[in-house]
Amino acid sequence: MLPLYQSWESSNDGGQQSKKLLMWACKVTLVLVFLTSAASATATKPVGRDKPEAKGVVARPTAAVATDSTVVAACKDTLYPAACESALASVAGTKSAKSSKKLFDVSVEFAMAKAHAARSLAYNLTFPRKGNSGPYPPTGTYDCVELLDTTLSLLGDVLGGGGGGKQPKQEDAKTWLSAALTNLVTCSDSLKSRPPAAGEASMQSDSESLTQFISNSLALCKTVKKRQPRAGWMTIFGGGSGSGRKLLSEDGFPSWVSAGDRKLLSTPSGEIVADAVVAADGSGTHRSITEALAALTLKEDADGEGGSSGGGGRQVIYVKAGTYKETIRVLKGQKNVMLVGDGKGKSVIVGSRNAEDGWTTYQSATVAAQGPGFIARDLTIINNSGPSKQQAVALRVGADRAVIHRCSIEGYQDTLYAHANRQFYRDCDIYGTVDFVFGNAAAVFQNCHLSPRRPNSGQKNSVTAQGRSDPNQNTGFSIQGCRVSPTGDLAAVKGRVPTYLGRPWHKFSRVVVMQTYLDDAVHPAGWEPWSGGFALSTLYYGEYGNTGPGAATGGRVRWPGVHPKMSAAEASGFTVGQFIAGNSWLPSTGVDFTVGL
Repeated sequence: MLPLYQSWESSNDGGQQSKKLLMWACKVTLVLVFLTSAASATATKPVGRDKPEAKGVVARPTAAVATDSTVVAACKDTLYPAACESALASVAGTKSAKSSKKLFDVSVEFAMAKAHAARSLAYNLTFPRKGNSGPYPPTGTYDCVELLDTTLSLLGDVLGGGGGGKQPKQEDAKTWLSAALTNLVTCSDSLKSRPPAAGEASMQSDSESLTQFISNSLALCKTVKKRQPRAGWMTIFGGGSGSGRKLLSEDGFPSWVSAGDRKLLSTPSGEIVADAVVAADGSGTHRSITEALAALTLKEDADGEGGSSGGGGRQVIYVKAGTYKETIRVLKGQKNVMLVGDGKGKSVIVGSRNAEDGWTTYQSATVAAQGPGFIARDLTIINNSGPSKQQAVALRVGADRAVIHRCSIEGYQDTLYAHANRQFYRDCDIYGTVDFVFGNAAAVFQNCHLSPRRPNSGQKNSVTAQGRSDPNQNTGFSIQGCRVSPTGDLAAVKGRVPTYLGRPWHKFSRVVVMQTYLDDAVHPAGWEPWSGGFALSTLYYGEYGNTGPGAATGGRVRWPGVHPKMSAAEASGFTVGQFIAGNSWLPSTGVDFTVGL
């Protein structure tokens, strides 16, 4: 693999994917020139709005544009209507403006053009001279380069730029727009985490402005007429008790795990035909996981056939027992990568990046996976920075349709960064202290052990810090059939160290805990505020069918967004089937499935 801080243009992706992205960049640059000209020709001074606007908001269009009733009607339910009307200025008054699909497409095209400009700014701020490897540790703008690069790919896929030009299903589009919006929030967070460098103020403004345009595209997405679903298919937040299509196979995995991957997940490590074998003693094809990843061919088609593993294009790296002190990056172009070890505590990956040593939270991860279809199995992933180094991530996952199975993920503050897209965790052990499961993915945890450990003196533990920032994002954490109980060092003092199920990192934070054993280490209040009254009426925290001495809900906080006694119908909306797997964007495997609750 290329060095982490080599020029981004040469290290971030595979050749074919980069060519595709370049073609889209050329197209959206032309769109930007046209749409910006149209918006500029009609712009006037900003007019006060009754909805929140961040810095960098565009001016409200003049009456000539604003009087287009179709555009105004389409934009009125977005969070940033002035920005929405400006983005749609080019089609105002035309016949095409009457199509919700056309309005949605134009909004995404406008956002993509703005993202391309922001990405260029971030790149120029990070790599001011040709051949410059960039700062070390990286600045916030470095994170923004990667995040905006990924955002461009996501927006291109929403427009049908991936998969041979096919238009994505609506739930795919909602997922990718939700992830793109999360990327912009993360970019802003990274810029704020360190003293601003020269030019970063303009980068922050561009990021906040782009956040508005992507938020509006996400809001417009739900107005696009859906294709008629097949019988039994459910929307991502639909109610009902799960009639029709079944939710989980007998081996407990969601339906988007293919038959080939399902077989790989159940095959003993030593019997898997791997594409690369990593062994510290030299008995494999590589001595490090980083070397093995660099040797794998980047797959253009995530769903293509082939590969010696028989997993439908799956590329398998078998990590033999041993301790590997390295930082792993599975890039967005490295699709369908599977890391499989010899078991928890046997195949161990260790890193030590942390905030105190100058790393952003995003870049502190020991293992980070961006490539769609990522699978990790039978591994231990550790950030060994300790409880005093603040944010120190062990595993960060931004890959769509990711599966983490039988892994131990160990750290203190911010152990698991479930960053974005759809993720499924099963039979995992996750250890930490402050906010140790955080991020803004649509993630389901099943049969996992969430284990708070002893923090520094004066600190409180929070199992989750979910970061949903927009009410239209289809994200949240669903913890089902798990166990929340302390490690031995915390058990001895749990009466003096409060542990909470979660606290709201962002305004629309969403976590549901159901059918889970809660030890009495869990504070009777259940949930912890972030700061004063922030998000208490906009968050969604729910509990259903939990057991154990910490499951009593009589002492739970009385915030408007807390639901301590969910109904079965409400809880069903957060099962694997309805939350991440039982939707129109998921292919059927033909495997018999069982009900979620």
